[in-house]
Amino acid sequence: MSKKITINPITRLEGHGKIEIFLDDEGKVEDAFWQVVELRGFERFCLGRPAEEMTRIAPNICGVCPSAHHMAATKALDALYGVEPTPTATLIRQLEYNAFVIEDHYIHFFFLAAPDFVVGPDAHPAVRNILGLIDKVGKETGLKVIEVRKRNREIIKHIFGKAPHPEGGLPGGVPRRITEEDRKWIKETADFTVEFARYALLLFKEVVLGNEKYLDLVQNEAYKLKTSYMGLVDENRKVTFYDGKVRVIDPEGAEYAMFDPQDYIEHIGEWVEPWTYVKMPFLRKIGWKGLSAGDGTSLYRVGPLARLNVSDGMATPLAQKEYEEMFNILGGKPAHNTLAMHWARLICALQAAEHNQMIASDPFLTSRDIRNMDLRLRREGVGCVEAPRGTLFHHYKTDQNGILTMVNLIVATQHNAAPICLSIKEAAREFVKGPDVKEGLLNRVEMAFRAYDPCLACATHALPGVLPLSIHIRNKKGDLIRTIERPETTI
Repeated sequence: MSKKITINPITRLEGHGKIEIFLDDEGKVEDAFWQVVELRGFERFCLGRPAEEMTRIAPNICGVCPSAHHMAATKALDALYGVEPTPTATLIRQLEYNAFVIEDHYIHFFFLAAPDFVVGPDAHPAVRNILGLIDKVGKETGLKVIEVRKRNREIIKHIFGKAPHPEGGLPGGVPRRITEEDRKWIKETADFTVEFARYALLLFKEVVLGNEKYLDLVQNEAYKLKTSYMGLVDENRKVTFYDGKVRVIDPEGAEYAMFDPQDYIEHIGEWVEPWTYVKMPFLRKIGWKGLSAGDGTSLYRVGPLARLNVSDGMATPLAQKEYEEMFNILGGKPAHNTLAMHWARLICALQAAEHNQMIASDPFLTSRDIRNMDLRLRREGVGCVEAPRGTLFHHYKTDQNGILTMVNLIVATQHNAAPICLSIKEAAREFVKGPDVKEGLLNRVEMAFRAYDPCLACATHALPGVLPLSIHIRNKKGDLIRTIERPETTI
């Protein structure tokens, strides 16, 4: 008789999910599922609202990546109204977005990922957290993490009103300009951030790469998944976060596609499984091949490792050196090492910091020309950015009055949903041997999804807008006395 191991809730991620591991009669892993058990339904209740409200609504999808949704919504409005932002507005947007990429990557690395390596994957859960990490690396490092996030969030707040849920994105521009006085502290923040980014990479190399056991874990076959990859690249095919074309490579590294974000629907299909509220995108022209990786797969991954895999390099010099070192150690491109996403994340943060140094010195940054008002409603627009977790699409349609009639969001965690399931299955097969498993080994299974930094509030949707509802009625002793079920509740 098969047995089941449930990890519920899974930890150190945004949102609510669980892992179900099924064992055969011999105690070996037969299957494993990553289930998203919450539903938000933002696509549904945005309908009927003025399109320009999306830059205020979208940031509230998630408290972890609000700037990504805000910027994608802003760019979708650019397309919807057929307007190009001014050069200065573009610089200011890039400044803000880089600041967001920086602070988001560091909250994931230091708060969610690093405890598994610095404190150790087998450490007690009570100490395998940010406090245990600070105890290991010292209070000074903890203070630096807080300071670098605080300074970069000040940039976000200064441009778009507030850091937690920014607003004010305007089609064709930005709501406020940067002064010469602002330039000074922005430059100081960028310089401080570059130094911290170099320190964070040094810490990673000392703690992870310098520990043979951890390096073996990064290179373990249990944490390798052969898929295609997707990410934005600039005109030189270098890593970009704010704008560019979408490039896809196959598992061997050959270019599969390069397309404008507005054409995403020709290349990306969305599959729905009955056991989760996350849609599972796939390469449309290949077709849905199920939950399977390897040659011929229609699955692809996005995120820090993916954007380095699809690019020809980084757009800044220090980040480029780190990029070359990473692929040299991992054995070339594309690298399929899931845990290397943490390494790639730190390299991306370094590029964002270096780019902000350049922007802070750009003479156009303080121009008063911050908005193009040549607006013409086109009734459809697509906005795309590289969110910290990967490629993010916002697609809107409106009626003749600019009222939303269709909203489709494809977020990074959706792109990665099927690969996350496969990554968990491979880790479970490696580390789970029978129903009685030590917590540290189950944590190694969680490490397989944690590398993706999944954001479940962003990713949960239902087709065609229905939610099964179950109500359990218990007496005062907690005994179940009745269950009421409605299988299809319209949301």
